[in-house]
Amino acid sequence: MKAASRRPVVIIGAGPVGVMAALLLARHGVRSLVLERHRDIYPLPRAVVVDDEIRRILQSAGVHEDFASLARPAPGLRLLDAGRRVIAEFPRSMHGHHGFPQTSMFDQPELERLLRDALARRPECELWSGVEVVSVTQSLARDTDGPNDPTGPVRVTLRRDGSDEDEHLWADAVLGCDGAGSLTRDAIGALWEDLHFEESWRVIDVRTSRPVRTWEGAEQICSPTQPATFMRVSEDRYRWEFRLADDQNLDGPDGWERLRELVAPWVDLPPDASPGNDFEVVRQAQYTFRARLADRWRKGRVFLLGDAAHLTPPFVGQGLCAGLRDAQNLTWKLAQVLQRGAHEGLLDTYERERKPHARHVIRVAVAVGWAMTGGQDRGAAFRRAVVGTACRIPGVTAAVGRDLSPALTAGPLVRRRPRLTGRVLAGTFCPQPWVRHEGRRVRLDDVLGDSFAVLTAVRPTAQMTAVATALGVPTIRVDDLGDDGTLAGWLGRGRADAVLLRPDRVVMDTVPAGTDDFTDTVAWAPLLHTARHTADARPA
Repeated sequence: MKAASRRPVVIIGAGPVGVMAALLLARHGVRSLVLERHRDIYPLPRAVVVDDEIRRILQSAGVHEDFASLARPAPGLRLLDAGRRVIAEFPRSMHGHHGFPQTSMFDQPELERLLRDALARRPECELWSGVEVVSVTQSLARDTDGPNDPTGPVRVTLRRDGSDEDEHLWADAVLGCDGAGSLTRDAIGALWEDLHFEESWRVIDVRTSRPVRTWEGAEQICSPTQPATFMRVSEDRYRWEFRLADDQNLDGPDGWERLRELVAPWVDLPPDASPGNDFEVVRQAQYTFRARLADRWRKGRVFLLGDAAHLTPPFVGQGLCAGLRDAQNLTWKLAQVLQRGAHEGLLDTYERERKPHARHVIRVAVAVGWAMTGGQDRGAAFRRAVVGTACRIPGVTAAVGRDLSPALTAGPLVRRRPRLTGRVLAGTFCPQPWVRHEGRRVRLDDVLGDSFAVLTAVRPTAQMTAVATALGVPTIRVDDLGDDGTLAGWLGRGRADAVLLRPDRVVMDTVPAGTDDFTDTVAWAPLLHTARHTADARPA
């Protein structure tokens, strides 16, 4: 048995969520070690879509320009009936709230390679491949009162590929990004909550040079007998997903003929055609789509992220997005605790903020699944008719798109109050327009950096400056940014003169219009250990 070594953060799993967590920690100056049991990335396609919020997270990790070279913006989602007539259309903008296309198609192996390359360039990050994690054990500190109280270091036991010898690592924190079969989830005693959706689907990825009858966005075929999803992923790559009956099989000698019949609405394959260069099946896999949520996401300094914490059906394309949001939400808080001595209670807000958000997204996906393809019972046709009617009401389709990423629920870092106080902005994201900085046209986050920031539409008051000084962050006037009026208009609609932005660009606090001070310092200051103590903060 080899002697144990100490690491600030150990990340279990080098998929997109684990590597993203390492990159974001590195941006905050936190060193991490990523452990992965496979030698290389999984080479076949899986996730194929992200939204503009995720593009912004990729920007914060410093890889958005590389991602742009491999991504294809898509115009949205169409719901079609069995005859491929449009029931409803959910358009997506080419320039969303976060400054990127609201829907982008991509190939997951290409994204993973891009992230791995970025990881290799960061001296704060280290990747060990071919390593199996055997156990994760949380050491309890003395005088703890609850399961999430400050604890001692975490011990990770691992084995190198081909070795039976145990090695031990000690970490200040462990991030379990190890998927649906997570060992980390078992280690903290978390159990699945079933959100009542389970269906078996066949996912088929194809590369073809044949003409394909396609809309540039995604298509969802709403049928009680043969529901399906279709999308163009890249120039010559396409994905089909079919819910097949138990007696329908795409394997064996008749499999090709059955596949030819299934894709016939989109592409013509002659009866004598066979799999080959002009219609290559890159991958064909059977998946069981499930809706589940872990009942706890943290124990001490051990955390669950991504599929280890939640599973969602893919109908609204939010599976990978949810995991990357986990990484963005947790990493800046962990950096504050490890490097700046912030209160351990700051880490409690990770599950408190992310779990309701993930539950909402899963429920939307389940609702879409049941309403559009949900079963073959008598209610399925009625549900589709209701949705079709509702989607013709002005504003409904836009509202559905916005609800894919709702505002964070109330908590110490999100003080949601009535609209008249201006706090309606709390828990929402600051928009990201193009701005002028040092003679260059850049995105807003490139000016804000990786820390908190005070963004104001008025001359900074003494109280605003005191908060910024206590946090060691810049105060930026929107008039000095030279944007197109987006920021001033956003503050005006929120009835706020200024906002305090978290490192993840969520509004943490506001200065209501016509006042001079932030309203909720009493709530968040103790968690961040700012110089402005609770006793000094004026109540709202």
